[in-house]
Amino acid sequence: MVAGAQPECAAAAEATDNTGAGQAASSVLGTLQVKGRAPKTGYKRTQFGQAWADVDHNGCDTRNDILSRDLSGVKHRFGTHSCVVRSGTLQDPYTGKSITFKRGQKTSTAVQIDHVVALSDAWQKGAQKLAKSVRTELANDPYNLLAVQGRANQQKSDGDAATWLPSNKGFRCEYVARQIGVKHKYSLWVTAAEKSAMERVLASCPAQTVPDYAGVRATSAQQSQQNDTQTSQEQAQQQQAAEDAAAAATQAQQQAQQQSSGSDVYYQNCTAAREAGAAPIYQGQPGYRAALDRDKDGVACE
Repeated sequence: MVAGAQPECAAAAEATDNTGAGQAASSVLGTLQVKGRAPKTGYKRTQFGQAWADVDHNGCDTRNDILSRDLSGVKHRFGTHSCVVRSGTLQDPYTGKSITFKRGQKTSTAVQIDHVVALSDAWQKGAQKLAKSVRTELANDPYNLLAVQGRANQQKSDGDAATWLPSNKGFRCEYVARQIGVKHKYSLWVTAAEKSAMERVLASCPAQTVPDYAGVRATSAQQSQQNDTQTSQEQAQQQQAAEDAAAAATQAQQQAQQQSSGSDVYYQNCTAAREAGAAPIYQGQPGYRAALDRDKDGVACE
């Protein structure tokens, strides 16, 4: 990955203090505690604060911050102050594939935001002892977030290095090194199996250091602004009208399907979904309803 200037909307330029950045990843790994998993009892997504909160108060939620940072050719929705990402291209670090992102109820899930150290994994390895404000920081820390292929993110779930690694072998060293940096920063531990898996990966790249850059791609604020000016107000309004019409039709279809399916997974509102630890809910997952997806991008209760 190449360091560089970040888009105006992204929070990636903030210091990644106490990650061990620049040090040999194997050395920093050696400083982490090795313990068994703590019980998952009490884990809820809400233990890490509101999903994709605007913790840096820049007017953009964390999800759009990371999309702006990691995608190339980004175009933003008109009237959102270069915040809501409408389209772009991701060079996915997990699979090595190039993925076209287009915001929409059926398309947004092609690119998802992954917690490099999964929140459930963090909870079982020390995060439950952290103050909720620190857990909220962890959940929204750009250093712990990457835009990735949605399918790969779902496959990973809450796995650690012992149970899941990116299929893109060329990224495994940096992936493991970033996990080490996150765990060092937030005083989280590793299991014996997890440490062994990390050591096996790092054996193939002994010079790998803990990364100090939060994203997977370098872009400039100037490029982002130029992309925005290419789309006129009239074009943006036409695009929005088309998206709204498509979303309304899809919502009606999904409501009809849900009523006929007899699904027993139902959340009255996003508060209930968050309390159950289910948020955000991606289209196709149990409990997803168009009524919970306020911006109709295929991600409910984000």
